[in-house]
Amino acid sequence: MEFINQTYFALRGPQGAPQSAPETIARLADRLSPSTLLADRRAAVLSLKGLSRDHRADVGKYTLSGLIDVLLNDAEIDADIGKAVLETLNVLCEADDTASPHARELGFRHTDQVLKDEKVAHKLFALLADHSFYLRVSILQFLSTLLQNRRQVVQGYFLKAPVGPTSFVAVLEEKREIIRHEAIFDIQSLISQSPEIQKILAFEGAFERLFTIVTSEGGIEGGVVAHDALACIDGLLRYNQSNQSYMRNSPLPPILLSILGFPPALPHDQSPPQGFALQLWDVPQKRTNTAMAVGIVGLLARSGGGNMADPLAFAFSRCLIEIGLASNFPTSIKTQALRILPSNLSSFPFGQMMMTPYVPVPETNGEEWDRLEPASALDILVELILHGEYNGILEGERRTKEVLELRAAALGVFQNFVQREEIAEAIVQGMASPPESAPATPLLDALTAAHTTPLRISTVTATHMACLLFSHLLRASTHAKTLARSIVPPSAFSARAGGSFFVPADGGAPPPPPEEEPEQEEPQTLLQILSEHLSLAFLSRSREDTSDREAREWDRLLVGYLTLLSQWLWEDPQATRQFLEAGALGILVEPINQMSETDTLVPALCVFLLGVCYEFNREPGEITRSTIHSILTRLGVDMLVGRVIRLREDDRFKAIGPDTLVLTPPSAPSHLQAGPAAKPEVEEGEMWFDWAFVDFWKSNYYTVQKGLHADPNSLSSSPGMGETAMLVASLKDVIRNQAKEIDTLRAQLQELTAEAQKPDESEALRAEAARLAEEARAVEEKQREVEKEQEDLLVLLDELNSKRRRDKQRMREAAMEVSEDEGDDEEEEEEE
Repeated sequence: MEFINQTYFALRGPQGAPQSAPETIARLADRLSPSTLLADRRAAVLSLKGLSRDHRADVGKYTLSGLIDVLLNDAEIDADIGKAVLETLNVLCEADDTASPHARELGFRHTDQVLKDEKVAHKLFALLADHSFYLRVSILQFLSTLLQNRRQVVQGYFLKAPVGPTSFVAVLEEKREIIRHEAIFDIQSLISQSPEIQKILAFEGAFERLFTIVTSEGGIEGGVVAHDALACIDGLLRYNQSNQSYMRNSPLPPILLSILGFPPALPHDQSPPQGFALQLWDVPQKRTNTAMAVGIVGLLARSGGGNMADPLAFAFSRCLIEIGLASNFPTSIKTQALRILPSNLSSFPFGQMMMTPYVPVPETNGEEWDRLEPASALDILVELILHGEYNGILEGERRTKEVLELRAAALGVFQNFVQREEIAEAIVQGMASPPESAPATPLLDALTAAHTTPLRISTVTATHMACLLFSHLLRASTHAKTLARSIVPPSAFSARAGGSFFVPADGGAPPPPPEEEPEQEEPQTLLQILSEHLSLAFLSRSREDTSDREAREWDRLLVGYLTLLSQWLWEDPQATRQFLEAGALGILVEPINQMSETDTLVPALCVFLLGVCYEFNREPGEITRSTIHSILTRLGVDMLVGRVIRLREDDRFKAIGPDTLVLTPPSAPSHLQAGPAAKPEVEEGEMWFDWAFVDFWKSNYYTVQKGLHADPNSLSSSPGMGETAMLVASLKDVIRNQAKEIDTLRAQLQELTAEAQKPDESEALRAEAARLAEEARAVEEKQREVEKEQEDLLVLLDELNSKRRRDKQRMREAAMEVSEDEGDDEEEEEEE
């Protein structure tokens, strides 16, 4: 009753005369003076709170400074007046995105007045220590508004506040969910783009409090609070190397793995529990929480540098690989897990690590699953790339964008794994074994599959993916290309609609293979088979009764063959000769002649491959460089160069990026063979190139373009490049052989050192060990000399090229004759 009377007398004018809103606000502003009673100030603040929404400008103009004084002087004494003044200030400073420009400008102006010095911010941080529920909630909500409007200013005051970090971390221990949630929300804004605040909160114990919140909320099974806590952990770690190191050295990472259900100390020879691999995903919030937790695992896995000798880095990487290859996690999370793996996976034992994949039982809506026989992670990875998720059981003849993104991510993992030449060469060596002893590998099966009309989307995509996989094996290794030329696929290979690589663990034995017929002809090599399939694909593509949809699939198949052959034949004269002898000129020239204005992709790739054949046709054979040169002249070199460049203008080529391989079709095409479970509403995707080929093309197209103008008798299209490449390759072979010799000597030294510890024959063994150690040191010294010699030769070659250009310039100035090819090369270099 007293409050009502005080409010009434405060609002009533002289003799009860009515007052306008500005007059009332001005009278209330006088009652905010410290000289008035606390009860009068409380009543005035409550009245201003009611007027603040409808009269923000007037309340801010007349009372903002008084409200700030009340906050600084009275909020700590009286929680009620503190709550009221904070709510009033929050209304005055609001600047929502949905508000009018004038309202937003007014909110920003009030915020600037509140934050003109550090007193208000420091007071708010200090008041967080008060345990009053409503006061804490009001403080956190007001801080949220200030952070939204002027985040950098608040962050600067926070770094200078005596109790700021301690107060915020203490609030995270609050048991009341509303306060805890508001605190997490404020911390997310507070740490944004501020590594200093991230470090301070981390060392104040924010990680421990946040993980406690996540586990208490149920981990990934929790609600929004668990998600926001995980997002706060992610914000503290991302782009902050110091916090990542702190986190890795703390006892918290195993808790992160346990949140996902993955045992942190799982032995290498054991599979994860079925409770991790098979989970229920009906709740959308669980998917969101899991995606956030997986992102943190990938962040910590990458921060370790991919060192698989580190048990923690290995556990993180294995968890992500198990999610991507052997679980029923949502497809989007599988894709995320494979994409965020460390960039150096060469040391991960893909070939030795056994995994147990699962596939859904058809027509059970994902409620029943079959456990398959354990297989190596490498085999499962290749099967995923070739045939899709769950071996294509759910997708059928659809090519959904989501699953294609997963296959593209798996392709990136494979490329990451085989980046070491030794690994790629070992895989190709296994494929180059004699046909009678080599098992049928899914990669060769898909690569050599024959395609006929009507095309099946699943088999076309499998062959296209196989071309991308095989190009990763050959691109950077000359020895792998040499081995690939000897690959003779087993004659029993036949095209399959889907993979039959796995046999269910609870099923019977696989059916016996059909009896093989005796070979009537000499078996073809892989390169010959690819040449033949390329020719047949061009013939099928050119049929008049081919529909637009099927023609697009033929184009995709042709792109796979052409990109693989372009990378295989690059700097491989022997493979180039074999390809030309298989009728390559006729295969490539016809599409170039029939190029239309609307279809430039395949003809441009044909011109590029023809240029590669011309550039690296250095082996003696029936088709010489002069033969190809006459064809180039007849077609028109300038026309060919223009068509190569047009590849850059094609949307299917220029849209490709390091993380963008899957594109959306220009229109939603109907399926060639729609299965019974086909759903037209599912978004489809298509994949034409990978980033590795785009980068390869951009790095070498100028060499091909320049080579098309070169004389057939010239040694190289760019002077000095051929000699330098041969020299570097020769020196690399020498260094590789010496490195193997050093490893052998070290192994012998270790054996002799172990035997030297025995009492008998110790003196002789020590002498032998000393001799081998001396030999190892001599070999290492010789290797260093060879490396130094390589560097000196490369410098010398560069100096010779520079001197050559200067001499030619002097010859021109002296009006002396300069050879035409050399002059053209020099002009082109200057234009570049």
